[in-house]
Amino acid sequence: MVDKDDAKDLIDRARRWLAEDPDPDTRAELSALLDAEDLDALRDRFAGLLRFGTAGLRGELGAGPSRMNRAVVIRAAAGLAAFLREHGKGDGLVVVGYDARHKSADFARDTAAVLTGAGLRAAVLPRPLPTPVLAFAIGHLGAVAGVEVTASHNPPRDNGYKVYLGFGYPEPGEGAGAQIVAPADAEIAAGIEAIDALAEVPRAEEGWTVLGDDVLQAYVERAVSVLAPGSPRTARVVHTALHGVGTQTVTAAFARAGFPAPVPVAEQAAPDPDFPTVAFPNPEEPGAMDLAFATARAHEGVDLVVANDPDADRCAVAVPDASAAAGWRMLTGDEVGALLATHLLRRGERGVFAESIVSSTLLGTLARAAGVPHAETLTGFKWISRVPGLRYGYEEALGYCVDPEGVRDKDGITAALLVTEFASVLKEEGRTLSDALDDLARAHGLHATAQLSARVSDLSLIPAAMDRLRQSPPERLAGLAVTAADDLALPKDGLPPTDGLRYTLGGPAPDGVTPPAGGNASAPEGVRGRVVVRPSGTEPKLKCYLEIVLPAGLPVAEARERAAALLAELKRDVGQAAGV
Repeated sequence: MVDKDDAKDLIDRARRWLAEDPDPDTRAELSALLDAEDLDALRDRFAGLLRFGTAGLRGELGAGPSRMNRAVVIRAAAGLAAFLREHGKGDGLVVVGYDARHKSADFARDTAAVLTGAGLRAAVLPRPLPTPVLAFAIGHLGAVAGVEVTASHNPPRDNGYKVYLGFGYPEPGEGAGAQIVAPADAEIAAGIEAIDALAEVPRAEEGWTVLGDDVLQAYVERAVSVLAPGSPRTARVVHTALHGVGTQTVTAAFARAGFPAPVPVAEQAAPDPDFPTVAFPNPEEPGAMDLAFATARAHEGVDLVVANDPDADRCAVAVPDASAAAGWRMLTGDEVGALLATHLLRRGERGVFAESIVSSTLLGTLARAAGVPHAETLTGFKWISRVPGLRYGYEEALGYCVDPEGVRDKDGITAALLVTEFASVLKEEGRTLSDALDDLARAHGLHATAQLSARVSDLSLIPAAMDRLRQSPPERLAGLAVTAADDLALPKDGLPPTDGLRYTLGGPAPDGVTPPAGGNASAPEGVRGRVVVRPSGTEPKLKCYLEIVLPAGLPVAEARERAAALLAELKRDVGQAAGV
């Protein structure tokens, strides 16, 4: 039975929100729920304010404070303006970008109106463009901050709000041009919470600048500069934007670089916020690349398939493989990360090569072999991009920063250019990206990675799984002894605390643990592994990152077969241990 006082309070809050909601679409949605007295739906929308964190905002579109909508965005922009004033940037320039999702243009316009009303100078990108263009524009234009309206590769009903700072914070010079980290998120959130009524937020009717194509042209020029002068430019690419905003910018960059024009996946080349041909607009999801593979099969002489996610900050790569059902094999993010690192190191690039803790340990091995510094960070480019002296950074979730001085974030367009350059170099040598991966396995051992990702509808299942693992940590996984179990919520290796667990596998069993008779027949001597478990920061998922490393010297085909078997066992055992 519903408590009458609680129901009355809920309805009163919904009516107050309705009275100041500036969007006719969400007003109509909320009015219909009130008329129907749908208390469950109202509770869902008024469960609290959509939390502003280090990922900014991200959530489902809809009415109420728990959804992404114009009222929430106006408050977020006001919180950002208050933060900038507090730090002496109250008359600075803020660049605003947006993708082609539902409501993105409205959210960008509202942001510009609030910033202008607060005394800041706002400049909006000319149309829906890739997130890397916004990240580039911050430094290019000398902005104090940047806002990108995007939900990246989330489902169609989501949208988001990502904030960058053009000045060093929390320490001077630290992370200028990068996404915000604590305590900036908490300070912006405090500014949001200080707003009692939307009418308190001044909004200009005009006065902001709409930028021209010169900023996009400057980005393309900078993007092409990641290529080595005079390098081969012969590899042919099939490209899909997955209904996002990447097609025109990728096409322009490839033309400026002198590559053959990418063959577009016609059904997915134009922006479409409903993403009609895919279940999820993420190259990692099953079926997302089917049309790209079909396009590649229909065109002779294609060397690789490149996919961007909808805001084009991620890059996926597939290579020809006769043994694969589609004739093409998706490379993992770790494989692409290793290939890009190899290419840069072959070119003699120096500086810090960095990755997140969930990415393959191969990068550290490559860096040590080349005599360059290596760093590990927490997940997310807000951390990778802050590594001092960064030359290259990557994360297994298809994110690559190959030009940190130009774009201090992941950039799917420069990554596409660089991997196509490497494919062209290899093509001139009569070799392929697959051959380069085999070379790495022979020289450094096979590093095979996979992910167990459990999407949930009940969010309580995620902390329950983490609690289960903390209270009953596994002693063996895939027949390998767990030789170290790190709770990343505690300070470790200089990393800030985070909700995560890391298990190191291989070597002698811990004290008091008796290995099972016979061990694991599929694990050759010298095998080791690693598992990292963490809640997703942007989706309702528990993510488990798995790695198996087989020693150098094994035939590559045999090593891949054994690693696949071990990863399958590891996925099973980790899932059972976590209860997912």
